[in-house]
Amino acid sequence: MRQYLPAMSTLIICLPLAASGATTSYDYAITPDGRSLADHASVPLALLPAPAKGGDVVAVVPASLLSWHAVDLPKGVGTGSPRLRVVLENLLEDRLLDDPVNLHLALASGASAAGPAWVAVCDKAWLRGHLQALEAAQRPITRVVPEFAPEVGPLHVHAVGDADQPQLVVTGMAIGGVLRIPLSAAAMALIPADHLDEAPLTFAEPAVAELAEQLLERKVTLLTRTERWLDATRSPWDLAQFDMANSGRARTVKRLSGVLGELLQAPGWRPARWGVALLLGAQLLGLNAWAWKEQSAFQARRTATQGLLTQTFSQVKLVVDAPLQMEREVAALRQATGATSGRDLEAMLAALGTAAPVDRSASAIDFLAGEVKIKGLQLSVREASGLSAQLKAQGYLARLEGDALIVKQDATSANTNNRLDGAP
Repeated sequence: MRQYLPAMSTLIICLPLAASGATTSYDYAITPDGRSLADHASVPLALLPAPAKGGDVVAVVPASLLSWHAVDLPKGVGTGSPRLRVVLENLLEDRLLDDPVNLHLALASGASAAGPAWVAVCDKAWLRGHLQALEAAQRPITRVVPEFAPEVGPLHVHAVGDADQPQLVVTGMAIGGVLRIPLSAAAMALIPADHLDEAPLTFAEPAVAELAEQLLERKVTLLTRTERWLDATRSPWDLAQFDMANSGRARTVKRLSGVLGELLQAPGWRPARWGVALLLGAQLLGLNAWAWKEQSAFQARRTATQGLLTQTFSQVKLVVDAPLQMEREVAALRQATGATSGRDLEAMLAALGTAAPVDRSASAIDFLAGEVKIKGLQLSVREASGLSAQLKAQGYLARLEGDALIVKQDATSANTNNRLDGAP
């Protein structure tokens, strides 16, 4: 089964069997890295430690408060379906001892109609009360996980509890779901002996380890309650679903921060971090080299332009804006020699004469500041469009305004022509 990756620092809270109250004690444990435990205790709600910045707060639901049911989802219904809660209520109606309205349901992660899916059921008021109390105490829960969940592999056998009330919890495909029975010879007779004999994983809490070894007739691996809670946080389960689901955005931020923290600090990711650092360094050097090359090319073009200006117009001693100064010197030279430019009326009328229909004549011509307004041509929209295209090829812009044709030089074309004419 896929394991959930805990955040770098996680506060694990085992929800008590009793309802939430001012004097209710909460058992907690802290893991700084998702692999080891740093601290654990049992304290009132107000004395629970504050979660680390960016860390998770995971609530563990005791096995005694959960029941498990396998269902076959209809086609088209999955974890994201808006009809999921109603469908689950209908599927479980005959199996539940209480009204479904009073129960909280949670579907296994990634469940679909492709095969049986597990549904966890617990008392809704009990769970809501604890989650709201923790929220009010500034300990908002990121995930809610079961103490034990159905396993898809071989049997896992856990001896839990204390010497007065020892219990046996069995999970695995052969048992189906989660089986919780008293740790006694009479109760264990309910489990086929071959199933227990084939169970490769047997764990026990220290208080019941000796009794478990006697009844199971094998050595057991010691596993404390807090270590078991840590294992529970690695489960893909999240019981906070439907009306108890956390804010989708907040949960996404929490999980992303946890994954990011793991990537930044976990020893196993050190080679990847070095690789990313080297890649970024190489990219930075490449960008600097490219920027230096572009800067050198720009400076070379600027120097060439300045040289062209001072060689062509020797009277220019100080170069501030070479293209603009070149344009001004060309205009002054043209004016001194009496040559026409594209902004003069003669040039505009000459260009218009080559493009306008031969059977049209102007009734009035107005020229002002490099723009000529011609009236009386009586051009249709189609003729005006064709005329504009022809004038555009000669470096002019033309448009109709009522019955007048407005013609002026294209600024882009003008700058290009002026600079090309810079050499005498």
